[in-house]
Amino acid sequence: MKIRSRQQWLMVIAAVGLVLLAADRAVLTPLTRLWKARSERIVRLRQQIERGASLLQREQSIRRQWDQMRRHSLPNSSSLAEQQLLRAFDAWARDSRATITVITPQWKEEDDHKSLECRVDASGSLETLCRFLYNIEKDPMALKLDRVELTAHDDNGEQLTLGLQISGLALNPSSP
Repeated sequence: MKIRSRQQWLMVIAAVGLVLLAADRAVLTPLTRLWKARSERIVRLRQQIERGASLLQREQSIRRQWDQMRRHSLPNSSSLAEQQLLRAFDAWARDSRATITVITPQWKEEDDHKSLECRVDASGSLETLCRFLYNIEKDPMALKLDRVELTAHDDNGEQLTLGLQISGLALNPSSP
């Protein structure tokens, strides 16, 4: 082969290489990115569809829970809500024979609801404090135990103090 034709072939091969490189950068790489982004979006959409189908299957259960929560939420009036919660604490303590030493209520307001956060300290034996916690948990009132602390006051662990952080839900009347 002559040097001139060899140079021409090399120039053609180099030009074809440059065209392929430009095509890769201009067409193939963006299409690959687009394909990957669409695949990820399809996966997210399928997950959303599955979640939506699951919510639709559980709709009746979710609605029953919401209705129960609305029925058993604290009154919107601060004084009535505190009074109801204090009466409930008194009843739970009497039933379990626990001694309540401190109840510190504090209101927190959101757009569509208020919550009554209470710090409660009770003392008694392990059995009485377990029963006290059980009474709180089994009550249908819209309460949530945020924090539970248990402290022993003697070497045998027979005299205990229970510290609770409890939130009670009070919905605004306009809440659906």
